[in-house]
This record gives sequence, structure tokens and C-alpha cells, in this order.
Amino acid sequence: MSDVTKSQTELFRKAAVIGSGFGGLALAIRLQSAGIHTTILESRDKPGGRAYFWEKDGHIFDGGPTVITDPDCLTQLWDLTGHDMAKDIELMPVSPFYRLNWPDGTNFDYVNDPDELEAEIAKIEPDDVEGYRKFLEYSGHLYEEGYIKLGTKAFLDFKSMISAAPALMKYQAYRSLYAKVSSFVKSDKMRQMLSYQTLLVGGNPMSTSAIYGLIHKLERTGGVWFAKGGTNMLVAAMVKHFERIGGTIRLDDAVTKIDTEGDKATGVTCKSGWTETFDAVATNADVMHSYRDLLGHKHRSETATSSLKKKRFSPSLFVVHFGMKGTWPGIPHHMILFGPRYKGLLDDIYKNGTLPSDFSLYLHHPTITDPSMAPEGHSTFYVLAPVPHQGKLPIDWEDMGPKYEKRILDEIGQRLIPDIHERITTKFHYTPQDFGTDLNAHLGSAFSLEPLLQQSAFFRVHNRDDVVNNLYFVGAGTHPGAGIPGVVGSAKATAELMLEDLA
Repeated sequence: MSDVTKSQTELFRKAAVIGSGFGGLALAIRLQSAGIHTTILESRDKPGGRAYFWEKDGHIFDGGPTVITDPDCLTQLWDLTGHDMAKDIELMPVSPFYRLNWPDGTNFDYVNDPDELEAEIAKIEPDDVEGYRKFLEYSGHLYEEGYIKLGTKAFLDFKSMISAAPALMKYQAYRSLYAKVSSFVKSDKMRQMLSYQTLLVGGNPMSTSAIYGLIHKLERTGGVWFAKGGTNMLVAAMVKHFERIGGTIRLDDAVTKIDTEGDKATGVTCKSGWTETFDAVATNADVMHSYRDLLGHKHRSETATSSLKKKRFSPSLFVVHFGMKGTWPGIPHHMILFGPRYKGLLDDIYKNGTLPSDFSLYLHHPTITDPSMAPEGHSTFYVLAPVPHQGKLPIDWEDMGPKYEKRILDEIGQRLIPDIHERITTKFHYTPQDFGTDLNAHLGSAFSLEPLLQQSAFFRVHNRDDVVNNLYFVGAGTHPGAGIPGVVGSAKATAELMLEDLA
């Protein structure tokens, strides 16, 4: 078949993408760019999935994610059709990447300048400077093997996993990230600094594979960025580009069923009664929700659901959004406020299922980078605390939410803003129950499957289903996992499968 004829044929191929998170949007753009007529189906009134947003009292509150690394994985989506992402959205550099703060008052500015960074390390533990250099070299090897080579590759059979095993063994991926970091540096603070990043993708540094040490090199190589106007504006830019190249997005109409005939997905049915046939269906929705609630193929739904119930899901988050009078030039864009415990706190969240009395918090202060996200003379913040998912801690968050919110704000007040309660002009919180209600997230998990070695690559939900062979998965629950680079990478892997199958 000639290229012209093939291209004309592909224009009549139709694909549905359920969910408009970053993974779903990236997949839809790739499919539409290749000539597959693609429709995104979103249950909420706005696109973005977890990157939802609220406008309240003049403030713009992003739901997250708020950390953008490897911007090249995004620009590729525009490059496919010869467009320029920079004309649709401005990415602003963030420095320091993060400020880490401990209860004893120690601050550590994680910056990208090598000399400045090593000076920060030397202030905490001079002997760890050389250890950090060795870790950075190690992280670079992980980045090459785990991100560049494997991050956009689909693992559909065990043979593909075996082929990747030598590199994983060479770099001791079977060890936890914290254990591996500890072999390079001796300061407790430096061990926390080099391992906390897994928490931002749902992983416990004490059990998550050392392969996730690649995140450090990813940040050092690509930088840390923020979208002007908020993460919601990056979502809006992706939607604009998708529609510009001919894609269709339907909002505020949840998919209620993935229609099937035999071992084939034939289309989707929505809550409104709208139904359509498609040559392929991809889902960016929660993996458990997709299999248990949406898939009309009874046998496959039951088998996959049973398998997923045996897996470990990441914890949830409790997020407090608040706007305040005043500006805070001394508080950087991203802060990690460590508590007095590290392993003990992680055990409470991941193992014990208890709501700890102490915290490790992520504080997001977007108005230090983009003041337009708050009224003049005001600031926008959110602070999140990892908490157990509802399978481990099935409490009533409607009752606990206001109490936990106050405890978290008290902590911010004690450590950073003494008169925080008097300055707050607007606030609201988001709980594990909200993750479950708004996003159909299994157990209220904020990151889908926990990123363990035994739940990675082939052992994660496959990018293409094993039985319903034109049903595909994209997003945090499939390979390679959560985070913007992860879900955008999953979109590339899934798109390659779909385009090959639809050719």
C-alpha cells in the first residue's frame, strides 16, 4: 500500500481515549497526529484528570501535578505536526528546584548549579560531597537504562522483561532506593534528600526499587519547570493543540461501558446515552475502575479485577489549598518540610495504616514564580501530606478533614508563617474520599499501583490488554508509572502499539 493510500485509509480509523489526564491527552495527540480520528471522553466538566483546577476568590488552585520535568517529552507532542509548543504555553524555570527543611531549622536548597549544590551538601556533611558525585554518576546510568531505553517501551511478555534484567541487576534495582542511596552518603539528611522523590510518584523510598534513582538525573538534566498560569494552562494548551489538528473532546459525560463483541472492543457508551463505535479503545481512567466497572467483557473483567485486588496500591494524599494576604519572597516555589521521623512515618503511611501525628509535607507556592495566580498583594499555596489509602485507613474524611487541615496549617504556621490563620482569606481541602469520588481512584489512591519492582514493566498493567486485543491502557497504572514524564512516556509506548495495530 502506498503512503498516500495508507494515510487516506488511516483517516477512517477511529480511536476513543477515556480520560483527559496528561497520559490520555498525550496519547490522543499522538494518535490524531498520525491520522487516527481520535475522541477523548472525559467525565468531569474540565479536562486534566488529576490536573484539575479551581478558581476561587481570585486565586487559581491547581490540583496537581505541579512539578514539570523533562519538558522535551511534551514538546515532542507539538513537533509531530510541525507546531511549536512555546506558542501555546510558557514554561518557567524554577530555582531552587526544592528547598528541604527539617525541624531543627536546617534548610537545603536543591539547585542545579553543581558548585552551589555541592556547597549545600558540604554545609550538612562535607564527607558526603564525594559520595554525592558517585550517586549522580549512578543516577545517570539508571537514567540511560531505565528512562531513555525502557521508559517508552511496552512490556507485553515476560521475554521482554528478561531482556531488561541484566541492566537492572547490574545497577542493583532489586535494592530499595533508600538502601542504595545510603551506600553513597552517610548523613541522614542527605539520605532523605536523595530518596524523597519517589514519594512524588507514590513510592516508599524504603521499598521502591533503586531504579527510581533516575529521577535525580532526570531533574538535573531537564530542569524543573512550572507552566505560566498553572498546570491547568498546560492542559489547556494540550487540548488546544489536539483540537487544532482535528481531535474531538467530549466533557461532562462519563463513560459507563466499554462495549465488546467477543474478544474485541467495539466502542463506548456514556452516561448521557451517547454511544459510538471505534476501532480501538484506550483508557486513561483508573485501572481498577476500567476493568471492574467499564469493561463489558465479563470474563476478562472478572479475571483482571481479581488480579488487581492482589496488588499493592499507592497511598493517598490530603491536600489543603489556601490563599493568603501578603507575599512571601522568602518561601520558594517548592518546599519539602520533613518531620522528626522518616522511616517511622513511612511505615505508618504504607504499612500500618495509621494517621500520623507528625508530618512530612510538600508545600507549593506558585505565586513566587507567577504572581498572576492570586489577587494583587495575595499569595496562593497548597500543602499536601501523604496519608494511607482507604483500604488501610477507612476513616470518615468528612469528619476528620477539618481537624487534619488545622493540624497541617498549624505546622506551617509553626515553621514558616506564624500568623497563618489570621492571613488566610480562602481555603479548602481535598481528601482520599475525593480521589475516589472525582477520579474513581481505587481505594482513593493518588498514584494508582505502588511502584515496586514486582509491579513494574511486565508486572504492571500492560499497555495493551492480553485478551481484548484492541483495548489499551495509558497513565499511572501502566508502564512506566506516575508523574508527568511517566504518563507521557506511557502514551508514547501505547501509541506505537495502537498505530501498528491500526495500520
